[in-house]
Amino acid sequence: MTVLEHDGKLLIVDCGVLFPEEHQPGVDLILPDFGWIKDRLRDVVAVVLTHGHEDHIGAVPYLLKERADIPLVGSRLTLALVAAKLEEHRISPRLVEVKEGDRRGFGPFDCEFVAVNHSIPDALAVAVRTAAGLVVATGDFKMDQFPLDRRLTDLRALARLGEEGVDLFLTDSTNAEVPGFTTSESELVPAIETVFRAAPRRVIVSSFASHVHRIQQVLDAAHAHGRKVAFVGRSMVRNMGIARELGYLTVPDGLVMDLKQLEKLPPQKAALICTGSQGEPMAALSRMANRDHVIRIGEGDTVLLASSLIPGNENSVYRVINGLARYGAHVVHKGNAKVHVSGHASAGELAYVYNVVRPRHVMPVHGEWRHLKANADIAVRTGVAEDRVIVADDGVVVDLVDGRAKVTGKVSAGYVYVSGTTVGNITEASLKDRRTLAAEGVITVVGILDTDTGTLAEPPDFLARGFAPGQEALEQSIPSIEKALAKAAEEGVREREQLEDLITRAVAQWAWRAHRLNPIVLPVIIEE
Repeated sequence: MTVLEHDGKLLIVDCGVLFPEEHQPGVDLILPDFGWIKDRLRDVVAVVLTHGHEDHIGAVPYLLKERADIPLVGSRLTLALVAAKLEEHRISPRLVEVKEGDRRGFGPFDCEFVAVNHSIPDALAVAVRTAAGLVVATGDFKMDQFPLDRRLTDLRALARLGEEGVDLFLTDSTNAEVPGFTTSESELVPAIETVFRAAPRRVIVSSFASHVHRIQQVLDAAHAHGRKVAFVGRSMVRNMGIARELGYLTVPDGLVMDLKQLEKLPPQKAALICTGSQGEPMAALSRMANRDHVIRIGEGDTVLLASSLIPGNENSVYRVINGLARYGAHVVHKGNAKVHVSGHASAGELAYVYNVVRPRHVMPVHGEWRHLKANADIAVRTGVAEDRVIVADDGVVVDLVDGRAKVTGKVSAGYVYVSGTTVGNITEASLKDRRTLAAEGVITVVGILDTDTGTLAEPPDFLARGFAPGQEALEQSIPSIEKALAKAAEEGVREREQLEDLITRAVAQWAWRAHRLNPIVLPVIIEE
């Protein structure tokens, strides 16, 4: 999520989500922190959405819950995907459809839209003109020279903007460490064809629910080899329905059918396209691997993982692959076949674009720190002065004044966690507690307090969950508890809260000394 400010007005470019990693248990989504603009939502003139992937549109419903009438600006497919998402949240948005070549004004921001090629149709870069200068944000892009939809990244428009003078260039960094040029999507056709030609029984393809081009290739291969297809998974059914209705997905008559109809066909005549390529526990493919789905994987089935492996998801994906293999499936994935290409520009393409645009300043965006740094290095090698390349953390404020960009401050830009219907109540401290529960366990200590003496009337009871040494070992902590309470009685400590704190410390210190563990300790004192 990028916020541009000029003349007291705000323009937002993209509003996406992160997906949780293993050290964030119980988190469903991670939102940008809207805190800095929460008191200025009336100053927001529009949200420009570069394309329809979740990491660029996923947080829009949560932003619109703060102010529902913010105009959403994007291409036809992008807005259709956003509208479907907002319908689930019961929000009626103000949609402003644009296409490449359009130029629209939003407050003091004059926006021009440029076609870029990505792994989803209808992606756009945006050039924002203001009295302070010209800013160009590429969004996610690559320079596929043979795209399936014949929609190229518009280098002529980027060159024209370069001639005008780009003061600040925000460029996609995701593949900046990858040398050369990204492989064309069309080069996957042989591998996908091989899967459909050689599979003895069903073919089950798992892909991102937004990867229209990849799913088009799968549909073409299924049709060529006489297989019928069913979509599985709510987001897959929804997105492919939208893409088909808008003409981005070409489906021959009779090719796609309902899952119940498909199950009546011979296995060698059936193909399924589902979600779950990243090992998401509730997605269709994971449930198949766990025998928790109506589709039962069997000997001779072929599963094609037609997507990238997002860093951090490796263990989940390999767990799914192992589960599928256990039940007899042959699993085809990026590691053993050419079934995926990236949607992002590699180092050669980034250098090419820098040489075309010749920006005055560069600010790499999208990706981890190593990707941003690699992108910055490419910019410098193409001739951008090192002091005009800005590598910034989230929340950094960059001012563009008189054609010169520089870092001038920082605003709060942390993570906002979504867990079920709860938004923002999960803190780093509560995540630490969850990790402790997972790794060390929890011990509940129940004691009956003799109010006359300030000591326990009888030995405490223990209830342990996830504590490796087990229930019996906990009795060894009783002397530590009794010693702490006896000392408190001598000093006249009688408050229940204070005594509970003493029990917590006594048990925690014992657990560390005896077992090198740090469980969460929950004391409960009952007064006699």
